[in-house]
Amino acid sequence: QVQLVESGGALVQPGGSLRLSCAASGSTFDINALGWFRQAPGKQRELVATITIAGETRYTDSVKGRFTISRDYNKNEVYLQMNSLKPEDTAVYYCNAHTWTMNYWGQGTQVTVSS
Repeated sequence: QVQLVESGGALVQPGGSLRLSCAASGSTFDINALGWFRQAPGKQRELVATITIAGETRYTDSVKGRFTISRDYNKNEVYLQMNSLKPEDTAVYYCNAHTWTMNYWGQGTQVTVSS
């Protein structure tokens, strides 16, 4: 079992920045990738960014150049630095841990981009 706890969501103005954090605990040695997903009202949950144990990263096209995913292996934490935020980035952001047999999710943190 892996437990995930996100933090860092907030209300921010367009063009602003936020940093989301996700702390993983439990069977973290089973994790082969960590990621961030988001779900806006009335829309399906979508991939935002992932990072593998090898440090390989992947981003959805709409956030390339604005968001950066990173990982602290010692702390078992993953981060999402979000810059140049747009209203369309408004969503609940979920941390995800992928093992060979399971996907684990955090409870989500709300990000609202509005003036």
